[in-house]
Amino acid sequence: MTNRPTADAEELQRFGYAQELVRRLGGFSSFAIGFSVISVLTGIASTFGDALAAGGPAGLGLGWPLVSFGTLLVGLAMAELASAFPTAGALYHWAALLGGPAWGWSTAMLNLAGQLAIVAAIDLACAQALAHVCGGSDRQAYALFLLVLVVHGGLNATSVRLVAWLNDASASVHVVGVGVLAAWLFAKGVVHPPAYLAHVTATSTPDGNYALGFVQSLVLGVWTFTGFDAAAHVSEETHDPGRRAPLGILTAIGGSAIAGFALVAALTLSIRDPKVTAAAPDAALEVLRTALGPQAGRAAMALVVLAMWFAGLSSVTSASRMLFAFARDGGVPLAPWLRKVSGRTRTPLNATVACVVLALVLVFATAPLSEAVFLVVAALATIALYASYALPIVLGATARTRGRWTRRGPFNLGPAGVPLAWAAVAWTVMVALVCTLANRQATEVFAGLLAVLAALWTLHVRGRFSGPKVDLAHFERAPDHDPVGSLRLEPGSRPP
Repeated sequence: MTNRPTADAEELQRFGYAQELVRRLGGFSSFAIGFSVISVLTGIASTFGDALAAGGPAGLGLGWPLVSFGTLLVGLAMAELASAFPTAGALYHWAALLGGPAWGWSTAMLNLAGQLAIVAAIDLACAQALAHVCGGSDRQAYALFLLVLVVHGGLNATSVRLVAWLNDASASVHVVGVGVLAAWLFAKGVVHPPAYLAHVTATSTPDGNYALGFVQSLVLGVWTFTGFDAAAHVSEETHDPGRRAPLGILTAIGGSAIAGFALVAALTLSIRDPKVTAAAPDAALEVLRTALGPQAGRAAMALVVLAMWFAGLSSVTSASRMLFAFARDGGVPLAPWLRKVSGRTRTPLNATVACVVLALVLVFATAPLSEAVFLVVAALATIALYASYALPIVLGATARTRGRWTRRGPFNLGPAGVPLAWAAVAWTVMVALVCTLANRQATEVFAGLLAVLAALWTLHVRGRFSGPKVDLAHFERAPDHDPVGSLRLEPGSRPP
């Protein structure tokens, strides 16, 4: 019988890395972390009104399935990469192996920017919602934000097992919560027939162009379906990651697509007055209060706050693993400090602390200026993340076409892999368009980010950063039974 922990450690050695993190995550935990970061309750509650105003009921009822399908294309392409290269670096490692250090560094920086923005956005939203429930002020919301962020960092630094248990609980809370709300609405709140989900109304876009309004309404799904790469980032803490990480990505997307559509459909069919609902500060909660009464609204608000808390916890996990893996290859300042793993907890303690501090700085540097400024930062997270998804997918399709990448993992799409990869890239372009229509300033900031990264690479990083310890050619040549020439690697060492 195969010794699974030993086999997983040997697989990791094939990439030139010693097993430093502890493998305690199973298949359900791999699904749960991605499902928690996606958090359909959080995404739908925060953007329901924007989508309704732009695209009307059709933007919700037809838009959610469309975004789910596009996201599944991206998920399939990423799952194939996660199966072949199951490392904590995930997207960074894929891009660096398939395209070289420059592409790896660019992907890592974009992914880190997106992940840190997501941590900041989710935890601040959680704190603000909690302050609203408790009748607190904006100043108290910032104090709560600091508390929430520190708790998330502390839990991630303390125990992989505890965080895995909380993520599992989060998935259960999301499934049960969404199911209860949707069933309650279908039983007592529905006022429209199912055909209303395809009903076209006037759009809120300045020129009245409904086609653009419909595209803009896709923001509901686009902003929700982010962070599903989390299952790949915890590959080095997952048993049999070549199989479980891809399934974690795909089941997180699939589960979110089904649960999200049930809630979106129930909310949409329960709308009394579309104009009033779209103008409400919390449109989804307004539907619940109107359809089911004030008590349901309060219960839903509490459920959303809990969902946000869980999503923030998982986001810190994903971001810290990405930063740890990038620092392991010397990709960031203070890399020797950031790549250290605690001997007691077997967690990347310093990388976790850094993610908490950076998210804190991001909020306190932008949120007090104006709400619009921080909304730009939150929108930027989506654009940056999808750009980091697209780069390794493009590089993988190109490497496969040129015959450079032949050694694929247990999960692979066979001949369909290349055309599906290009379809996934096309969807990421669509995501960029949706984000541009929803928040043009975010696109401008993203263009500025690209310019800064290009200058930083040219003037400082190029020539200093060599990328992963093992290149693609070495990986392709290494026999299955002889990972990296049977080396027993110490943390931080490189194979010859």
